[in-house]
Amino acid sequence: MAKALGIDIGGTGIKGALVDTATGELLTDRIKLATPDGGSPDDIIATVVDLIAQLGGVEDAVPLGVCFPAIVKNGRTMSAANVSKKWIGLKAEKLFEKALGRDIHFVNDADAAGYAEVRYGAAKDVTGLVILTTLGTGIGSALIYNGVLIPNSELGHLEIDGKDAEKRAAYSVKERDNLDWKDWAKRLQVYYEHLELLFSPDLFIVGGGVSKTPEEFLPLLTLDTPIVPAVHRNNAGILGAAALASN
Repeated sequence: MAKALGIDIGGTGIKGALVDTATGELLTDRIKLATPDGGSPDDIIATVVDLIAQLGGVEDAVPLGVCFPAIVKNGRTMSAANVSKKWIGLKAEKLFEKALGRDIHFVNDADAAGYAEVRYGAAKDVTGLVILTTLGTGIGSALIYNGVLIPNSELGHLEIDGKDAEKRAAYSVKERDNLDWKDWAKRLQVYYEHLELLFSPDLFIVGGGVSKTPEEFLPLLTLDTPIVPAVHRNNAGILGAAALASN
């Protein structure tokens, strides 16, 4: 059986499980620990070490993938979303490897979620360009072309009407401004039309917590590109990090 450990680090929680990378099924219970207040590097790394210990540890032969809410380039975290700004510019991959005593595969969290949908979800066997967007506190994104991940796309920061797209169309904005589904969908329409103009994708996938209720907003969108909810919501980061580590 092909297996790998996936760890998903977020602003509020850190989750992990052992994954059957052939099927995308969890081989252990998913363990979730709270992200330490402030999200400092030392505290988050210590929490990941604790989580892996609670999972029973991991053999050196089992690949380990870690996804993180930041641009990840050559093992460095070049941004920081909902964690300490001390992560910016840090050689984070090496710090994790030193603490864990082993190699890891380190990747952006939205990229991991997108890859999970390619391997096990809504983008499986889809050719061409797939764009996954996670609608939450901000807008994360993943670009997948013929099954190949193009990392660190950061499409939530496209400028629309003079602002970052996520400052107008993230799910947190709907809640903050008390928008109804129809008014929020108007903002999403502008955003996804802009993505169509720039990228001519073959499929949109919508992730994030709001993808639990796609019937509330996806039917309100009129696009040339098919748009569907993500299949693996809470487990997407875990599955994608594990799958990428096993490649």
